[in-house]
Amino acid sequence: MTTDFQKLRFGHKRAPGQDADAPAHHPVIVVGAGPAGLSLAIDLAQNGVRTLLLDDDDKLSAGSRAICFAKRTLEIWDRLGCGDRMVDKGVSWNVGKVFFGEEMVYAFDLLADSGHRRPAFINLQQYYAEGFLLERALQLPGLEIRWQNKVTGLSQTPSGAELTVDTPDGPYKLTGGYVVAADGARSSIRGLMGLESKGRSFLDRFLIADIRMTADFPAERWFWFDPPFHRNQSALLHRQPDNVWRLDFQLGWNADPVVERQPENIIPRVKAMLGDQAEFELVWCSVYNFSCQRMEKFRHGRVLFIGDAAHTVSPFGARGANGAVQDADNLAWKLKLVLQDLGPDRLLDSYAQEREFAADADILNSSRSTDFITPKSAVSRLFRDATLKLSRDCAFARRLVNSGRLSVPATLLRSPLNSPDCDAFSGGMVPGAPAADAPIFKDGTQGWFLQQAGDRFTCLVFQAGEPIPEAVADALSSMTGAAIPVATTIVAPRDASLEKINGCATIVDSEGLLSQRFDAQPGTVYLLRPDQHVCARWRKLDPSAVLAAVARATCND
Repeated sequence: MTTDFQKLRFGHKRAPGQDADAPAHHPVIVVGAGPAGLSLAIDLAQNGVRTLLLDDDDKLSAGSRAICFAKRTLEIWDRLGCGDRMVDKGVSWNVGKVFFGEEMVYAFDLLADSGHRRPAFINLQQYYAEGFLLERALQLPGLEIRWQNKVTGLSQTPSGAELTVDTPDGPYKLTGGYVVAADGARSSIRGLMGLESKGRSFLDRFLIADIRMTADFPAERWFWFDPPFHRNQSALLHRQPDNVWRLDFQLGWNADPVVERQPENIIPRVKAMLGDQAEFELVWCSVYNFSCQRMEKFRHGRVLFIGDAAHTVSPFGARGANGAVQDADNLAWKLKLVLQDLGPDRLLDSYAQEREFAADADILNSSRSTDFITPKSAVSRLFRDATLKLSRDCAFARRLVNSGRLSVPATLLRSPLNSPDCDAFSGGMVPGAPAADAPIFKDGTQGWFLQQAGDRFTCLVFQAGEPIPEAVADALSSMTGAAIPVATTIVAPRDASLEKINGCATIVDSEGLLSQRFDAQPGTVYLLRPDQHVCARWRKLDPSAVLAAVARATCND
């Protein structure tokens, strides 16, 4: 039976050492127990970094809030040990449909090809996502969570930061080697430091109505422009677990948020969409307007910002929570190396560089979505409606329709951690791209490549079936024992021997999709970072080049 996470209350416990003369020290203090903070804390703790997580509340999210989690986020949560929980409970979907007026103008499939472990998206209420993350966090001995601990003061020193924390038992102080602010769009850490998040606000309002009903609509994303039940506005329908459905209604800027939240005003809108005979229960509602904003810099000395504390986008496209989890994924391995003295402090600057780049892409796409959905002039409305009419028959017009371009992981093309190509490749697995998944056989058992890649540097060697020369195999084996270990995985074709080569794991490209997605020929080599992004690739194996690429990717060059 699934826990009712909305009813959980965690209560306050007096902090160990709260009455001590000197503040207790923690290598990393994460502030905020949302999806970003929990993901980061789990990642750090399961990699041996002792972590303290503070939250000023005593409960998880109220209401469904973020519901749409992308394939890349699920792959990150697989690595953190809770992906199966998310997918088993969530509603998986790949297909979306776009309507204009009374007519469906076209449908799209976000994962048209086969050979993927995870769907393009799942719909799952945020309280479930946080609950499953919390249950995983509680399994880790190196992770302490303190509820009703509100940070009210922060100062930095050359070696860390000192926090003042208010609790029901009174204030106390802590020190941390690094502090990560994951405390949301109204970040108290950002406020304490006198920092701002700047950008663009959109003059429109939307109603979210979560209803419970039994319906046979498919698990698809349906988006309407100017539907007959909500003229001159837009609407959205998504299925969630527990027979809950997410409905969004554009209201216009002049709508009164207090009035629109009243059930007597919500229910007629729902019946206009579903029909007067529809039977449903109103579960949760919210009226929101939104903005696309970000901090100028995500790193300020010993304090790093992730998730909504660093950047916010409109809900259309599901970029907020997915981007936040990718922030955590990017930061965790870098913090670990720095704290273990295996990477210099400037490695953390690359977190800011990479994720600022990713945030800019999300903000650009989110702003374009909002402008298309809510045209602000007669000319832009004319263009939008003409595009929608053309999209019924013309594929080129469908590329211009923007009902919320859905979240895709950032390809970090400009990252200083990438080693530039010196050989010719095609396809999307460029340095900076998140690695694609594919089905494999390992030890005679069907599995998935990203499960094998894990959370370490991985040297991926595609071979043709013949043994790797002994000297090269010895060099590859020695990389496992290097200061920053590099695990080598041999990718063999379907008919090759499964025999391990000098301690290197061997997997079989069972359907040939791994080679196809990585544009691999016999001898091709890829180097993956611990967050499973490509950082280098070659057509011929040279262990010294691999080690040089690792040094570059960890700022040890």
